[in-house]
Amino acid sequence: MISAIVYDADTVERYTVDSEADLAAARNASGTTWIRVSSASRSEQRAVSEAFGLHPLELEDVRNDVRPKTEEHEAHAFVLVKTAALERGETTFEEEIRTQPIGVFLGDDWLVTLTVEDDRVPAVSAVWQSVENQEGRTLKQGPDFAAYRVIDHVVDDYFHLLDSVGDTIERLEEAILSTPDEELIEGLNAVRRDLLSFRKVVWPMRETVGVLARGDISAVRESTERYYRDVYDDVVEIVDLTETYRDLTRGTRDIYLNVVSQSTNEVMKRLTVVATIFIPLTFVVGVYGMNFAGHPANLPELSWPYAYPAVLIGMGLVTGILLVHFRREGGDLSDRSTEVLNGFDAEPPSRRKSPHPDFGRASPALTGFLSKKVLYIRGTYNW
Repeated sequence: MISAIVYDADTVERYTVDSEADLAAARNASGTTWIRVSSASRSEQRAVSEAFGLHPLELEDVRNDVRPKTEEHEAHAFVLVKTAALERGETTFEEEIRTQPIGVFLGDDWLVTLTVEDDRVPAVSAVWQSVENQEGRTLKQGPDFAAYRVIDHVVDDYFHLLDSVGDTIERLEEAILSTPDEELIEGLNAVRRDLLSFRKVVWPMRETVGVLARGDISAVRESTERYYRDVYDDVVEIVDLTETYRDLTRGTRDIYLNVVSQSTNEVMKRLTVVATIFIPLTFVVGVYGMNFAGHPANLPELSWPYAYPAVLIGMGLVTGILLVHFRREGGDLSDRSTEVLNGFDAEPPSRRKSPHPDFGRASPALTGFLSKKVLYIRGTYNW
């Protein structure tokens, strides 16, 4: 489907595109021409390509969903960006990151946007609707400003996606610390896969928007470059957040492994205590179960009337002594662990200080997460 509008500061005119002549009329009209191509056939895409001088390889890049990029040609600039959203998978009920390419072709007084599936691209629809309704400053600006608004809408959706991912990581952290389960680690691995897929989108977007922000594209006016610089700053922040969330997922996975390991150690500790207590008792029972009698050298205490109570009292004393010993050793171990952690915190600042002021600087989210992790190990923080 091909739609066209021609607008200026005062008017907006809609064109019905049914033939190449309609495309030419919209192309030659006075004002800014915006051609919106969505879910179009190959013949419709070819007609737009011939009317505006677009290279067939550019259209193929949009159809093949290649990585975001910016290219400048003689009469226009080609910008390929990607939307990203969490959607239900086709073969699973789990949410996965789905991307949708948007081809933006920018000329001196015209703009062409090409999408494969328009119903999944609200960025183009929202800006198109605002122009049709004569809202905002887009009518007073050129096509480069309309392209900026589309790209800015795409980047804003990145923030919404990261907010959702951050909430999921927080829920997994709380669940892992309360009731560690294999299903939780599977969910955490799914988040890590989503972040990896998202990272493959935002890193090329950083360079794509950076080319527009630096003024390397002649189709972008100097007055519009500052808007692209603002989008570039947002993309840089998104890249940093993505890396931070990847670190958080690794930290959460380490917490899960530590919790499982601690649970296993507690079970083994109890089993070891029980086994250690019963080893001497088993030895005593085994010795007195040999039934050697009839000679003074063979278990003479068997003939003593108080032998059985004495053996029971002795076994009880051994059990009590071992229980007191293990309880005391457990308390000493806990005290030594606390002293080690306190000694780590009490390390002189001169030894922790880095020769470079920015070395080792972590984001606030990651710093807070690691602080909680240390406090949890100490047992002084309640998750």
